[in-house]
Amino acid sequence: MTALRPLTVLGIQQIAIGGPDKQRLQSLWVRMLGLEVIGRFRSERENVDEDICAIGSGPLKVEVDLMQPLDPEKKPAVHTTPLNHIGLWIDDLPVAVEWLIAKGVRFAPGGIRKGAGGFDICFLHPKANDEFPIAGEGVLIELVQAPREVVAAFNALAQKSLA
Repeated sequence: MTALRPLTVLGIQQIAIGGPDKQRLQSLWVRMLGLEVIGRFRSERENVDEDICAIGSGPLKVEVDLMQPLDPEKKPAVHTTPLNHIGLWIDDLPVAVEWLIAKGVRFAPGGIRKGAGGFDICFLHPKANDEFPIAGEGVLIELVQAPREVVAAFNALAQKSLA
């Protein structure tokens, strides 16, 4: 963290992949590549039925979320390419959001809220506008509040690399 940028991206928290049928997604990610399904999330508000899979372990584990819509005719349309997204661990989400907004970064509606994994999240909008000229340039980016153990693991690795 620097005085110029009061946030640190600690690593990848998740990769979210949507399709019309989770079973087809599981054919590749679970049955062929061997990812383990570690949880499930279902939300009418988010129009999603999601299998939460994992790569790796411990504080540096990365989620791979396999998503299908509850209703393919409703929004958000998690099965369309624009809702595929990457999630980034952030050391201090409220500070990061406040600073990024002040710098002209556009966020998607919804603000900071609890995500499927139980962590506070928010999304950077994929498209800029006149009021907020900085955005994901076609990519939906989820910022995720890192738990203490992820922050500690990152700091330990950073200290080790400085030694």
